[in-house]
Amino acid sequence: MGVAVSGTAADSASAAPVSGGHSGSRIALTVGALGVVFGDIGTSPIYTLQTVFNPDDPHPVPVNRDNIFGIVSLVFWSVMIIVTVTYVLLAMRADNDGEGGIMALITLLRRWTMPGGQRTAMMLAALGIFGAALFLGDSMITPAMSVLSAVEGLKTVSSGMDDFIVPITAVIILVLFLVQRRGTAAVGRVFGPIMIVWFLVIGACGITGIGKHPEILKALSPTYALGFMFGHFGIAFFALAAVVLAVTGAEALYADMGHFGRSAITRAWLFLVLPACVLSYMGQGALILDDPSNLSAPFFLLTPSWGRLPMVLLATAATVIASQAVITGAYSVAAQAAQLGYLPRLRIAHTSESTFGQIYVPWINWLLLVSVLTLVFAFRSSASLAYAFGTAVTGTITITTLLFFYVARAKWHTPLWLIALGAIPLLIVDLLFFTANLTKLVHGAWLPLLIALIAFTIMTTWQRGREVVTAEREQREGSLSAFVDRLRNGGSPVTTVPGTAVFLNRGKETAPLAMRANVEHNHVRHAQVVILTIHTEPIPRVPVAQRISLDHLGYADDGIIHVTATYGYMETPDVPAALRLLDPAETEGALDLARASFFLSKIELRTGDAPTMARWRKRLFIATSHITADAAEYFALPRDRTVTMGSWIEV
Repeated sequence: MGVAVSGTAADSASAAPVSGGHSGSRIALTVGALGVVFGDIGTSPIYTLQTVFNPDDPHPVPVNRDNIFGIVSLVFWSVMIIVTVTYVLLAMRADNDGEGGIMALITLLRRWTMPGGQRTAMMLAALGIFGAALFLGDSMITPAMSVLSAVEGLKTVSSGMDDFIVPITAVIILVLFLVQRRGTAAVGRVFGPIMIVWFLVIGACGITGIGKHPEILKALSPTYALGFMFGHFGIAFFALAAVVLAVTGAEALYADMGHFGRSAITRAWLFLVLPACVLSYMGQGALILDDPSNLSAPFFLLTPSWGRLPMVLLATAATVIASQAVITGAYSVAAQAAQLGYLPRLRIAHTSESTFGQIYVPWINWLLLVSVLTLVFAFRSSASLAYAFGTAVTGTITITTLLFFYVARAKWHTPLWLIALGAIPLLIVDLLFFTANLTKLVHGAWLPLLIALIAFTIMTTWQRGREVVTAEREQREGSLSAFVDRLRNGGSPVTTVPGTAVFLNRGKETAPLAMRANVEHNHVRHAQVVILTIHTEPIPRVPVAQRISLDHLGYADDGIIHVTATYGYMETPDVPAALRLLDPAETEGALDLARASFFLSKIELRTGDAPTMARWRKRLFIATSHITADAAEYFALPRDRTVTMGSWIEV
């Protein structure tokens, strides 16, 4: 089980996100955002309109002039409402010390709960965890969907390439996951320029298509979207399940805000990404108006025949970038969930010495690889996967909207009438999309819901199991003050040996099991004893100046002290580095960290008869505990000087 983390709210601010102080840094941040943030939403034009008019859809949209105008207008206004309004203008204002994303909203809920609204906040936090679980499902579907849709462009180059699409996709995905351990720092430097080329090219191709039927620009008017929705609701409602593909990746704008800042993401979206995507959708609509047979691949058919192979290669590169962004996002969500106590402690590798936040989580990586390859071979086409794609996205968007408006009311005291004015129409739009995707339940929409339900069950079971184990462990450990008083008063025959011993413990209320065992069985204690608690705040980062706090436990001269090392939920604890921050004047001389012994208490879990959880949840909790990372590695302890002492607890 290792050392627990705390979810107590903190008022201390963490380091602010990087922001540009001059035009050069602003440009660099904007280019970086283009390479990481917009890969998913920027590749949506590849498959959105093709999927909407797919004749094999269980609820097909008839191809005629009115429907083409209506769909293109609906796509445009969906992007404007969900991406520009919900995320860029609203959600990105609710940052948690610079960080965004659904986990950040959950921590804001903990910090800013309205008076008497604890129960509501708890329910919304649970809903937020389900949203995070939906994102994990999305991170499995996005690489399969994106890469498949790009490689399918080979069909426009040669009709004999059909049989090679799935194998080529599988190879690309396999290579993508195999190189994750090397990190994205080196590749990331070229991501931005590639995506700039991508957006310029798809925008230019869109202009070429618009030239065939300039009247398609009339679809920018909301009257076409509204006329299609209300005039053909039976068709339009089911079409929303495919229209939502245009906004997949919107959550990345919010989730990656901490890396680039709100202004860089806003600039990139408004001045390049949005115009390029809109031009592409308009161009495809004009192409379909010109010849409905272009529906087979309108995105690639916008390109001249001589440029289709280069476009396929560029699209493949763009979709790999899109996949990379969502994979990295899955690492971050899993790491944050582990720090906040919703998942076991996971092994995390930092892949860049210069760029914060670039991490590699091996267990998540291999889980995603197996899941993505399974989806590719099971569905075999982007059209089939499209039915599964939208449910996770619309669910996450709806939950984000709910949490944002609660935080707006609780934190900023926004008037209730203004909350209603914004929340009601946005939630109606979100719920329309979500319910439309539920109509595809038997066609694949069940998949992300199943993945999310499994992930949600695992996370809530782990949280509950931790509470049970912590209560039992505290009872066994007993009072730390009473234990230390017994040592000080000679209540036990204990020999003091020279050196420094560090015992990791959950707090200063109870005695570490390893320390108690060392005294009771070995009858020894070290001259310098540090009882160390790792405390995780629900903020991304904690300034180094606030890292350490010391407590002499009522005495200042017996060599036993308690130290709390505080980290943010996006930081990985480094125990030796934290202890080096201690002032020797406060620890009765410098700690001998070069030769110190580190003691860990390892807990073995067994299924018991106590009515703490259902038996199947107990088994799930114990099974989940097996993926817990090695504590010595996680806390950066020297292995040759780390002692692990075991015990067992029934759940």
